[in-house]
Amino acid sequence: MARQTGRSDLPAAPNPASPQDIRNVVLVGPGGAGKTALFEALVAARVPGQRPSGNGHVRTSNLTAASFDSNGVTLNLLDTPGYPDFVGELRAGLRAADAAIFVVSGADDVDRPVSLLWRECAAVGMPRAVVVTHLDQPRANFGSTVETCRRTFGDARATHWPVLEDGQLTSVVGLITGSDDDLATDEQQDARHALIESVIEESEDATLLDRYLEGEQMETSAILEDLRTAIVRGTFFPILPVSPMTGAGVEDLLSLIEQAFPDPSVHPLPAVTTPAGAAIEGVTCDPDAPLVAEVVRTTTDNYVGRLSLVRVFSGTLRVDDTVHVSGHLGDFVGHEVAGHPSHDDDERVGPLASPFLDTHRPRGTAIAGDLVLVSKLARAETSDTLSSGDRPAVVAPWLLPEPQLPVAIRAVTKSDEDKLAGALQRLVAEDVTMRMEHSETDQVVLWTMGQAHVDELIGQLADRYGVTVEAEPYRTALRETFIRKVSAQGRHVKQSGGHGQYAVCSIMVEPLPRGSGFEFVDKVVGGAVPRQFIPSVEKGARAQLEKGLLTGHPVVDVRVTLVDGKAHSVDSSDVAFQTAAALALKEAANESTVALLEPIDKVDITIADEYLGAVMADLRGRRGQVVGTEPAEEQGWTIVHAEVPASELARYPIDLRSVSHGTGSFVREPVRHDLIPPDKARELLKA
Repeated sequence: MARQTGRSDLPAAPNPASPQDIRNVVLVGPGGAGKTALFEALVAARVPGQRPSGNGHVRTSNLTAASFDSNGVTLNLLDTPGYPDFVGELRAGLRAADAAIFVVSGADDVDRPVSLLWRECAAVGMPRAVVVTHLDQPRANFGSTVETCRRTFGDARATHWPVLEDGQLTSVVGLITGSDDDLATDEQQDARHALIESVIEESEDATLLDRYLEGEQMETSAILEDLRTAIVRGTFFPILPVSPMTGAGVEDLLSLIEQAFPDPSVHPLPAVTTPAGAAIEGVTCDPDAPLVAEVVRTTTDNYVGRLSLVRVFSGTLRVDDTVHVSGHLGDFVGHEVAGHPSHDDDERVGPLASPFLDTHRPRGTAIAGDLVLVSKLARAETSDTLSSGDRPAVVAPWLLPEPQLPVAIRAVTKSDEDKLAGALQRLVAEDVTMRMEHSETDQVVLWTMGQAHVDELIGQLADRYGVTVEAEPYRTALRETFIRKVSAQGRHVKQSGGHGQYAVCSIMVEPLPRGSGFEFVDKVVGGAVPRQFIPSVEKGARAQLEKGLLTGHPVVDVRVTLVDGKAHSVDSSDVAFQTAAALALKEAANESTVALLEPIDKVDITIADEYLGAVMADLRGRRGQVVGTEPAEEQGWTIVHAEVPASELARYPIDLRSVSHGTGSFVREPVRHDLIPPDKARELLKA
């Protein structure tokens, strides 16, 4: 939508009197289905002076929110990105909403990622509707799309039927409210009867279906009431044809949202605990109850600074109130999350605003069930909980997949380097799907969701923070080890006037099993090396092994045995024996005694059975070893357990998405280091 920051002609911010006056609705679906165009059309239909941009083909990467009045209901409408790299924005939209509209193209199949998202919404009982777009395209067929949705989603039925003229969707007809003249074809009549039967099956009146099948005339108002009840309960899912370009179906969809979608008091709340983890019972969507709210998204505005999009679950949030801020994301994911440390603080609430694209309309309060922008919450990060000081609370955060695509970056200029750390800290605080680390290979590494995510982050660094960076090849952290027993001597003798330096170490180095680390053994006899210098030899050996011997990578899984040496009564010292030990190790190391180790990751891949063969073949091409498979919880899916060299996984998120047509996912964890094949080792040693 065209950004119209600072517009003065917008209506005042909505001010709902109760949660029953609020509808929180999120648009989801694949990229290219027309979500943003639909978002624009819905907003333009209710906000005077607002016009659609007319460009529905721009790929969005951010969550967009608009709060406006819709026939007496406050509609908080959210548009989410369809590209899988921006799953963080999608998850934020799902957490903020109470109902979802799945936008699918009438000219394309419903893909697997959409069906997975549908099941995810079903798991939390979120009411859903389906909007079919692109019915003006040559391959589009509404009836076929409805059948596809039924196979994919379950009890989904068309509630409206498209009317096309010269290939354009000009209007829609309600299957329940339309006349026989409007619904003249057999296909339309069949759809009408199927809809009524499905709605009646959802009715609490067990005799109603039999009476209908026997020919009893059903009251339209009663059918509509049962339809709304089934939609609110999340047991029936309406399918509507809509054209954002002509506006056909827009009013019907808005009417459905206003009358049939649930208000926040109906939707189940997420689990709430104390910061210590004890359950808090009785949290309800009540403006008079203690405050419980969650930061679902964090951004930075050039004019007002830090902005937090907050969903209020209970109580009322007021300007200048002091609230408790709890962040315990690491407790839920099982490890500390970079940029989101556990914390408990008190903070004063800054100015509140109602979101409307890039325009922010001030308001004084936000009641339970509402969405609001809060300025200058310095201590609150995405997924943090805001609560009353006398009852600190933690809302169980939505879980996100771990970022698995690493990209190494470097600043282009010294000025960029000076600003890079601060800019990355702000990006990490805003984006919970990104991790940053300073790797062992002395690289700044961003862990991301995919290439589009990488491009977006690099673009934000340049556009928002004036930092230009370049991507460089990501280097995995290798290790060196000895592969056979070898003896060597290190001799450090210097005389330059005054006290000199004198130390001689004779050592034996031998390999240990993988994962053993480092062992030091003293076998000196007869005092050849004075006792006070034995620790110096060990210290020097450890320091040199950390630095590496042939390639600069740390040496692991070795035993160093001190077998002999020499000392001088005046010139021997701690530093001299450290140096001699290091020289002995360097003398022992060459291409015949030292080999390279690479990190091996344990990988668990969840994949649809139809792509299992392709994934197995791909793993073999990555030098992976499949150690087992097992059925996933969901029928038709398999979990593959494998061990793969970490260097072969650098682009695996992108490649797995391609091999599995967007359905596969994986997690990984380091398990050990193992020998690199000789041909690859020779390449690295030459480099």
